[in-house]
Amino acid sequence: MASPLKSLYLDRSSYLQAFKLFLECSTGYRCMKDFMDTRLPDVLASIVNGKSHLNVIGVGSGSGELDLKMLSVLHQNYPQMTVHNEVVEPDPQQLQDYRSLVSRTPGLGYITYKWNKMTAQEFEEQWKENKTIKKVDFIHMIQMLYCVEDAGATISFYQSLLDRNGKLLINQVTGDSGWGKLGKTYGKEFFNAEVSCVTSEDVKRLLASKGLSYRSYELPSETDITQCFIKGNERGEQLLDFVTQVQHFRKSASPELQAEIEEFLRSECSKETDDKVFFNYNSEVIVVDRLN
Repeated sequence: MASPLKSLYLDRSSYLQAFKLFLECSTGYRCMKDFMDTRLPDVLASIVNGKSHLNVIGVGSGSGELDLKMLSVLHQNYPQMTVHNEVVEPDPQQLQDYRSLVSRTPGLGYITYKWNKMTAQEFEEQWKENKTIKKVDFIHMIQMLYCVEDAGATISFYQSLLDRNGKLLINQVTGDSGWGKLGKTYGKEFFNAEVSCVTSEDVKRLLASKGLSYRSYELPSETDITQCFIKGNERGEQLLDFVTQVQHFRKSASPELQAEIEEFLRSECSKETDDKVFFNYNSEVIVVDRLN
């Protein structure tokens, strides 16, 4: 019997609305931007090493806020550096939002763009079909390995594009995060062909199995999901849909499953402070060198 639970990812409009709300209630973007201000300059220093131009690829760049933050940090540290930035993003609305953000942001004359409305896998297929030989200095994948068929193969391909001193930056939630625990316990119910639960521990295991070294940086973060527990609260139901990755979770899940998930979210995935429930959104940045 088919499950009544449908992936939120299949309804792109609802997915993006819920995603924006989740970020609004989260410290995740702030923590990632803090990483870019404090730790990214060291990563970039090892990439630049006398170069005056960098080729960059953002995989699953969304609406571009974090991409532009990274490029801003690069420009602050290397004001003479020019950049060719390839954006790989399958969602047309996100891609349009990114282009609009670029048009509204002054001082980006040092960047040229190539816009690719496609998935990470489609980009890989196109790259191989065109027999592209260009090498890339910096590739970043922020919270996007959930949406690929084979995380290990995706990492291997993009790592193979790196030039000398090139770096691949991967950001995923940790295994002890709320999503890590949800995926481990309820993966069959909530994660499927569209979205899988890939954690930073999964990435590190993949790298270790190939004997590849990496550097990692922990990013503690949390999301206020208090409204998820208020039945009939529209924002709360959107948040619950995003946390579970299920369309209309309250309408489609059985009362028993709803009660079970609410208890699991409170007891295993969150902490409660001053009558608020904060979902564990810890993530990790993993920096990988090019293949030797």
